[in-house]
Amino acid sequence: MSERLKDFCGVFGIFGDPDAVNSTYLGLYAQQHRGQESAGIASVQNGRIVHHKGMGLVSDVFNKDILSTLKSHAAIGHVRYSTTGSSSVINAQPLVVETSMCMLAIGHNGNLVNSATLRNEFEKQQRIFPIFHTSTDTEIILYLVAREENLLKGLKKAMSVIEGAYSLVLMTPDSLIAVRDPHAFRPLVLGKRGGAWAVASETCAFDVSDIKYERDLEPGEILIIDKNGPRSERYSPRPEKPKHCIFEHIYFARPDSRVNGETVHLVRRKLGRKLFDEFPVEADVVTPVPDSGMSAALGYSEASGLPFDMCFVRNHYVGRTFIQPSQDQRMSKVRIKLSVIPETVKGKRVVVIDDSVIRGTTSRSRIKLLRDAGAKEIHMKISCPPTRHPCYYGIDFPSADELIASKHSIEEIRKHIGADTLGYLSLEGMLDCVSKEPDNYCTACWTGNYSVHPVDIMRKDIHE
Repeated sequence: MSERLKDFCGVFGIFGDPDAVNSTYLGLYAQQHRGQESAGIASVQNGRIVHHKGMGLVSDVFNKDILSTLKSHAAIGHVRYSTTGSSSVINAQPLVVETSMCMLAIGHNGNLVNSATLRNEFEKQQRIFPIFHTSTDTEIILYLVAREENLLKGLKKAMSVIEGAYSLVLMTPDSLIAVRDPHAFRPLVLGKRGGAWAVASETCAFDVSDIKYERDLEPGEILIIDKNGPRSERYSPRPEKPKHCIFEHIYFARPDSRVNGETVHLVRRKLGRKLFDEFPVEADVVTPVPDSGMSAALGYSEASGLPFDMCFVRNHYVGRTFIQPSQDQRMSKVRIKLSVIPETVKGKRVVVIDDSVIRGTTSRSRIKLLRDAGAKEIHMKISCPPTRHPCYYGIDFPSADELIASKHSIEEIRKHIGADTLGYLSLEGMLDCVSKEPDNYCTACWTGNYSVHPVDIMRKDIHE
């Protein structure tokens, strides 16, 4: 399996914009890093919802002609990496259904921890006819909403039943709706341009269309936007402490986004400075693993006084459609995606900054690249603690067996990847680099302390 983590999903929605579909396209393009398996857009035309979705990147799925057929004043969009449900076009979002209330489209960023349990229970109630057409947990939400007599009641009912991480965008022929889970695991922001209102996973989706960021949605908030503007409903009391996913700051979000009130790039620079405080090294150069290690490497360089250099070069044109060379060429994926500039490392002591070590395979290959290029010493420093526990809220490591730090000591990991030294930022050091109190963040993948109990994992009957 790949060393790199999958980046959840990304959502976007806009209401009251004559060019809503193009704004949605650009918003998805800006959030392409959050999902590269599929993309989709739904819009309103003549009182009905039309949509187009497909497998691949945003630019693969849409062109000018397709976008013109969706033209509307209201639209929602989604880019996906699969966490629950297979990677197939049937699971691509937005999902669109016709209910007794109205047509409804939905896009979901996150992961429900009780979706398999709910699916099992609903299917037992309907033994004769299948009620689900996809394998994604998002369809569970649609099913729960559609069973009620009106949309708001259906949403509140669904939110009282589902558990886990969810930032949702929904659309009816008359409105755009955004929902954030009671713990606010996933980011969800509100923006405005003229008379139009927009929601997105990250603020970078607003910047590309000159949409002004207004605020983050609150934990447990339902925001309804229609011709009268936005209005807010609550389906749960405000939590004493939210549980924001701090991995958004470390790896997932784009550096130019504001997540939970903070610019991601600035947080990552702080992480790099803190890394030097905890792991000072006598070296000649500091280099990032591109791209998510760049800001932390800058911080380490600033704090240490060591020069910063781009020793690795990433091939940005290696995507899902890349045709791998034939076996007789015997080129590794790492060498295709990443190369080293020998002159920057030959005979030098190199500090390598990365955001995480998940399985260890890719880190080992990268260090070998540096050794082959003549690096004298290699000191690897990681801008978060060792990842020892599965995440049930949307990150693609559901099993501890996939996590090298769950079964090996730091010294064992160092030997495995081939570094001269290896240092992970402490939990306290990481939390010191963000502005909110430590208990405002989810740290389950490092500590094993889960804010929401993973119901499905404990129920053997759903897997039988």
